[in-house]
Amino acid sequence: MDRAETTARHGPHGLPAPSRWPTIARGGPPIRVSFSVLLRMRHNDTYVLFNSRSRPGSYGPPGGALKYFPSAMGILEELGFQQETRNLRGEVAGLDLRGLVPARSARDFLRWFDTGAYREDATECLRRELDEELGEVGFAGLDVGVRVLRFRPVRTVVEGPDPVPHRQFRQLRRFEIFDLLATDTVALDLVRTLAVAGADPAVQGVVCADRAEITHGRCCAALLGPHCAFLLGPHRLAPDLPAVR
Repeated sequence: MDRAETTARHGPHGLPAPSRWPTIARGGPPIRVSFSVLLRMRHNDTYVLFNSRSRPGSYGPPGGALKYFPSAMGILEELGFQQETRNLRGEVAGLDLRGLVPARSARDFLRWFDTGAYREDATECLRRELDEELGEVGFAGLDVGVRVLRFRPVRTVVEGPDPVPHRQFRQLRRFEIFDLLATDTVALDLVRTLAVAGADPAVQGVVCADRAEITHGRCCAALLGPHCAFLLGPHRLAPDLPAVR
């Protein structure tokens, strides 16, 4: 496959091609956008999942919200984007691409997003998130080689915009799913170490779940977040779990 064909299928830089966004009317309530990247780390027939701080007791794939750069602030201000200043744990969010967009400018916001200008790409997001999350789940020593890790696009899932119970907005979520390319010793050692930890019931921060367990939503005593289903295909198998606020 030549570069032109790769770009046509996945977009520049190996990223998934721009999403086929749903039609959004220019009137109506604002749209809450939440754009994230998730990492699929496989070991044999299992998937490595991390404990979730926002949903204690549940596990999901590494990854998180894409961030925009300060140079995008003027553009986003013109579009009426109101970033969520604090995340679901009450911490300062720090330029996350999560927030409200007026319905009238939602299409222009999505056009800006698809350009990739002044925001993280998936590789930057995943390397940053892994650097943070490895420490959170008790494996800070594994973050040494994170900056050299490479990833391959799997799929992009777009949900919404859908009404949210008891909220005065509709929600549009986008998930980019990537595989870790385990083609060097850094990546292979990372996966092997996490897989051993995930198979040990005494380790609380990591589990390894197979396809049947993800479909069921349980791995022994661990509850698996519904977004784990995106590691297997483009559809959720259960409603989302409420986050701790």
